[in-house]
Amino acid sequence: MTDTLVDTNVLLDIGKQDPRWVEWSARNMADAGDNGSLVVNQVVYAELAAGYGTIEALDAALQPERFRRESVPWDAAYAAGLAFLAYRRRGGGRSSPLPDFFIGAHAAVRGYNLLTRDRGYYRAYFPTLNVVSPETAP
Repeated sequence: MTDTLVDTNVLLDIGKQDPRWVEWSARNMADAGDNGSLVVNQVVYAELAAGYGTIEALDAALQPERFRRESVPWDAAYAAGLAFLAYRRRGGGRSSPLPDFFIGAHAAVRGYNLLTRDRGYYRAYFPTLNVVSPETAP
């Protein structure tokens, strides 16, 4: 069994019933939950805050029986910094690490799957990460 870090976009698809993505996101999150724990970190939590009116509503959406909350590990923060450095060297224009770097690094250093609709930086900067996305799990 492998745990899965769930990216913000998947949780928003389900919480907001996105007509295009809710079925894909719900199915793949259920599959991930059948094969291990579902994990969220502070970065995902912070990104979700904009979609919920209160902290109580957000906490209700991230039920502790269903989601395990983990802090971003120190080695993941370091890996996120290295990924950001590689991004800058490839011409990336952002001046501070993107949330995706912390999310991807967390999943990568812990050996988790990452459930996301946005492959974005994940494949380029975390090549060992198992990304579950529409390209890999239609």
